[in-house]
Amino acid sequence: MLFNLRILLNKAALRNGHSFAVRNYRCGQPLQNKVQLKGRDLLTLKNFTGEEIKYMLWLSADLKYRIKQKGEYLPLLQGKSLGMIFEKRSTRTRLSTETGFALLGGHPCFLTTQDIHLGVNESLMDTARVLSSMTDAVLARVYKQSDLDILAKEASIPIINGLSDLYHPIQILADYLTLQEHYGSLKGLTLSWIGDGNNILHSIMMSAAKFGMHLQVATPKGYEPDPSITKLAEQYTKENGTKLSLMNDPLEAARGGNVLITDTWISMGQEEEKKKRLQAFQGYQVTMKMAKVAASDWTFLHCLPRKPEEVDDEVFYSPRSLVFPEAENRKWTIMAVMVSLLTDYSPQLQKPKF
Repeated sequence: MLFNLRILLNKAALRNGHSFAVRNYRCGQPLQNKVQLKGRDLLTLKNFTGEEIKYMLWLSADLKYRIKQKGEYLPLLQGKSLGMIFEKRSTRTRLSTETGFALLGGHPCFLTTQDIHLGVNESLMDTARVLSSMTDAVLARVYKQSDLDILAKEASIPIINGLSDLYHPIQILADYLTLQEHYGSLKGLTLSWIGDGNNILHSIMMSAAKFGMHLQVATPKGYEPDPSITKLAEQYTKENGTKLSLMNDPLEAARGGNVLITDTWISMGQEEEKKKRLQAFQGYQVTMKMAKVAASDWTFLHCLPRKPEEVDDEVFYSPRSLVFPEAENRKWTIMAVMVSLLTDYSPQLQKPKF
């Protein structure tokens, strides 16, 4: 993505500043933090190194421990405001962002399509510049990744992807925090994706190998992940010595997997394809029968909302299901994103082993 000189200088100036499973949480020796994310955009995890993503998870765990467990008040975002642009409806993204930003002392401002029409009543360029003058950051949940790219190019404040057609990075941070809490470490885990080649999968593909995690993907024919994203994921796999397998057999993808993951088969904007998609995804429901071929310590993730055809009740409500801690962790991870992009705060909790 190309930035003009003015934007680079503005963002550089900003950068320079001028249920918590404690029993399963391994802590290492305190390390001096060398990661600096202040002033950055979060459009896709493709743009972040493994150490930078780990830092955001570390900060998430730190905030969760200090605020939820110890009851501390941390007004780290006092005096700051957040613009929230939502072209798509949301439960978890809106609640986690609004409550999390407010809990840290900031003021979130929610904008729907009734308030703002990206690129319709006003150009994206003008919108980015206006928001930059009135808020400290923008979280946008949009239909097109290209809109986020333009906002980031023209804004002088951090732009955060709250979901787009290509990526959903803040969801994956919550997933990884949940797995960190449960397993104590992410390295060596095998993730089994069973479902659509969508934005959630794309975000996993842009990050899993950076933690040393293997990925086994099953999608119906015609619903594979984006080829350009697959090519880059294969590169990450080679660089990190992990495995990436793409197939059309859900049972084979589940075989040996530590984490069974699925998502909606029909995303917002795909309602007209419902009949066709339901037929194509026959056999992709996650069930206990499928889980029998997974690793003995298997768990289940789903970003919600869930439909019964995607995963049956026996799995979804079982002790192996981590979906509700996963949902809660949306709050702690988005708080960490905001703190890391807007402040100089460093975690007080010891850095976990990843």
